[in-house]
Amino acid sequence: MSQPREPSEEIHASSSRFSTTHWSLVLTAQDKSSPTSAEAMELLCRIYWYPLYAYVRRQGHHSHDAQDLTQEFFSRLLEKGYLHAAASEKGRFRTFLLVALQRFLANEWDRARALKRGGGRPHVPLDAAAAESRYQTEPADSMTPERIFERRWAVTVLEQTLIRLRAEYERLQRLPEFERLKEFLTAERGTIPYGEVAAALGVSAGAARAAVHRLRKRFRELFREQVAQTVSNSDELEDELRYVVAALSGG
Repeated sequence: MSQPREPSEEIHASSSRFSTTHWSLVLTAQDKSSPTSAEAMELLCRIYWYPLYAYVRRQGHHSHDAQDLTQEFFSRLLEKGYLHAAASEKGRFRTFLLVALQRFLANEWDRARALKRGGGRPHVPLDAAAAESRYQTEPADSMTPERIFERRWAVTVLEQTLIRLRAEYERLQRLPEFERLKEFLTAERGTIPYGEVAAALGVSAGAARAAVHRLRKRFRELFREQVAQTVSNSDELEDELRYVVAALSGG
């Protein structure tokens, strides 16, 4: 009997069934005649719901209201045709989502609050308890809603990159190697203890060095691919890469 997948593994498996950009997912999600429309919409929501939830919470809404609003926002993406307009304009996917959320909060808050969660709406499965638990670990500082969204977006991009990298090593039956080496993905080169790595992997120091180099190189490639999925053309990619790296470093 096969083992059940972790949620992150399910996201990776689902994303592999679609084209390589999130705008392709948007087009699929907004085409209600497509048999994969609902799956595409759910995948987009499952990947990016937390940055939006954190934004709503940092706006000052209580947890239950934030859950209602985030759920209702995703439901409206299809219902109000937001995705159709977004697919036409394209650009940066994070900018589209944040602007769409800001407009929703400004125009739909009273109506959304009056609705029961999920009542009469397309239901998007969000883990509200996990969202609030995660939010409670956020720094209690003066970070603006926009800044916390930027930070959480960047972390989500990083998480998705690591999910893909781990899955590749698992398919190659080299998961123990990944688990042992992943802590060195962002380490300074002179700080990596190749002798210890070699002993842990049971290989030579040269092979250990090559393994670390291979992992770091593939991580950079996948990170670039992941960011590329969120922009509509290559001209935006370098700027978006710098943005994500700066957000991760707190810059």
